[in-house]
Amino acid sequence: MDHGRTEKDAATMTALDLVGEEARSVDASIKQRVLRKIDWFLMPVMVIGYGLVYYDKAILGSAVLFGMTADLKLSVKNTSVSPPTTDTSRLSWATSIFYFGQLIGSYPMTYSLQHFSTRQVLGPVVMLWAVICASTAAVTTWQGLLVQRFFLGVTESLIPTAFMTIISGFYTQSEQAFRQSWWFSGTGWFTIIGGGLNYGFAKIDGGALKSWQYIYVLAGGLTFLFGICCFFLPNSPLDAWFLTPEERIVAVERLRAGQTGIKTRKIKKGQVWEAFCDVKVWLIALIMASAYTVNGAVAGFGPLIVSTFGFSSYESIIFQFPLGAVCAIGIPLTGWLCSRYRNIRIPTLLLCCLPVIAGFVIIWKSKWGHRPAAPVVGYSLIGFFGPVVGLIVGLGAGNIAGETKKSFMASAVFVAYCVGNIIGPQLIKSQTKSEHYPELWTGLIICYCITILLSSVLYVLLRRENRRRGRLGLDEREGDRMAFKDLTDKENLHFRYVY
Repeated sequence: MDHGRTEKDAATMTALDLVGEEARSVDASIKQRVLRKIDWFLMPVMVIGYGLVYYDKAILGSAVLFGMTADLKLSVKNTSVSPPTTDTSRLSWATSIFYFGQLIGSYPMTYSLQHFSTRQVLGPVVMLWAVICASTAAVTTWQGLLVQRFFLGVTESLIPTAFMTIISGFYTQSEQAFRQSWWFSGTGWFTIIGGGLNYGFAKIDGGALKSWQYIYVLAGGLTFLFGICCFFLPNSPLDAWFLTPEERIVAVERLRAGQTGIKTRKIKKGQVWEAFCDVKVWLIALIMASAYTVNGAVAGFGPLIVSTFGFSSYESIIFQFPLGAVCAIGIPLTGWLCSRYRNIRIPTLLLCCLPVIAGFVIIWKSKWGHRPAAPVVGYSLIGFFGPVVGLIVGLGAGNIAGETKKSFMASAVFVAYCVGNIIGPQLIKSQTKSEHYPELWTGLIICYCITILLSSVLYVLLRRENRRRGRLGLDEREGDRMAFKDLTDKENLHFRYVY
């Protein structure tokens, strides 16, 4: 198939041009076949892509155990006091500054993604990200690391917002929770895969580079290969080259009932203003910020924290595996449940918050020493933050209609994600290590209490609005005609929220 011709045609074609205003009857078996083809093409690419996003962030936590801290002077020991103290604020900022880069890059990247073709933006940006990631091996000072990680954050800011909008443009509302959770589960899978790779490279003794430098070169190479794959991603079902022309019609027709619309390149200022004034956008953003503080601490300091329990550097990497497994299994499992049973997303989210809080308390209040079991169990329970955040991503994508408003929501959620990741590392005070970092665990417990409170408020608001719309007695056929007119969820009263 001529990909260039397909993309050009799709740029001028709308969903209404392809399927018309009236709903068509499509055989269920054909819909399932089309859905499987979309799944088999998009899901593996997105799981690997987001896994790489998490992997090169989490490398820092392992690299500091294998020479990076000393080589780049990321920690400063003060011997003028008794007993001597160690200041790890440089490492905290090396973790946080990545997310400042993501904050700066999020809105320009989101705008470019809506304004241009997905493959035209993702491919070049991911390849640039790969080069910046590999260049970490050439950094010789802690100041240089801060600069490098800032620009790494700028380039990576594209991926989460791109994946959120891709899912909302290819899948129905009921399907989105499971698919959003699948790509987000890359966090867990690459915690395990990346941990294994880091463990192997840490064993390298000799050669032109240090072991931590080899890890970054490998991550850059893998990311570059992913960048090549990005050139084959379609912009929407209208130009999905892996579907036949007839299957593209079915792919678009499937989206009609969800009333979420299909991707358009036109930026609508009215939708931006509506999103800015929409309380649920800010509620979801605040929920994301409070829930994701734990990731900033775990990604940058996880192995270092485990090593303080009384384990060796190698053992600290291995103990990332249980946490990764909880994320890898829990994220798609909760997504599947929420796709199968309607309106259990927020109750499931609230339930998953409880083991996370329990993990914080167990780590904080248990005894640390020589290979203790209790804090390791608590650290593994923290992995339930993955399902919590995965469900928040699904809530953000599934409760917004209108292409520009969806992009605003994706960016708002991503900005909140960055804020949470910036705050997390700053809660770690090395001088309170002997007290088990009380500021960290107190701060994280407060954040998860905020997550529970705001999620409950969101549940009440969405449920109340659905009931109000259900009493309006709207004509269902009119809803079919409005499905692809790029209306927002507030403009289109046929839209129903998921909670």
